[in-house]
Amino acid sequence: MSVSSDTARHLDTLESEAIHVIRETAAQFERPVLMFSGGKDSLVMTHLARKAFYPATIPFPLLHVDTGHNFPETIRFRDDLMERIGANLIVRTVQESIDKGRVKEEQGPNASRNKLQIVTLLDALDELDVDAALGGARRDEEKARAKERFFSHRDRFGQWDPKKQRPELWNQYNGRRNPNEHFRVFPLSNWTELDVWQYIDREDLEIPNLYLAHKRDVVERDGSLLAKSDYITLRDGEHYAEKMVRFRTIGDMTCTGAFESTATTIPEVIEEVATATHSERGGRTDDQRSEAAMEDRKRKGYF
Repeated sequence: MSVSSDTARHLDTLESEAIHVIRETAAQFERPVLMFSGGKDSLVMTHLARKAFYPATIPFPLLHVDTGHNFPETIRFRDDLMERIGANLIVRTVQESIDKGRVKEEQGPNASRNKLQIVTLLDALDELDVDAALGGARRDEEKARAKERFFSHRDRFGQWDPKKQRPELWNQYNGRRNPNEHFRVFPLSNWTELDVWQYIDREDLEIPNLYLAHKRDVVERDGSLLAKSDYITLRDGEHYAEKMVRFRTIGDMTCTGAFESTATTIPEVIEEVATATHSERGGRTDDQRSEAAMEDRKRKGYF
């Protein structure tokens, strides 16, 4: 899909800014990792990291916190991509945290492991002695994420306080930290969902097929369409129905809702996103548990 010269310049500016932040992270920190979920934002992050250090390989590992309830398509795509680019992928699982008694499995029809991954993530960052974790979160996704800086400070407990973030003047980023503290770094902060899709199209990046419209059995619950899986317990009166859907975000199958769609190509996705009237995370049931659900999770260490 061709883009206008204005769009091309805009994407060039965003790419340059993100690569600068990634290089600053490598320069200021000793043990960074790049958080990888298999979603579109982490795919773009991985592509940018490869560009930032080409022809060398990415100089830090990728870290995936696997809930065990991921879409099978995502895991297959993750493994194929890692083999193709030769990246160093580290995987830590929520199941390990459950087996160790670090977290307790939720019960009931709305049970999810999404919140449980906070402990798995913080344990992994501590185990690996990570001082900076690069992520693909964007300010346009959700109001809590709009409060993040590029370099977002976390205290020694891995917690976030939006009132204690450092000013960022021009392109100067302060990575000073005390022992046991770390930073979350967000190079895509100024990108939008539309920017991400236009960049994916321009760079011809492969994506999981979950992002393109396909037929799938789903159940409608509290305004979201949840995919049929072994992790979903139907309530009385609920039933699965086949619909043409796609996903705008990819996460735990128990809380990641689909949207009805006919967009089967990336140009069609771009057109759909450009005219969307619902937010990107509107189908995420984990965000609907309370008005401040995301911010509450982020304060405790969620990415």
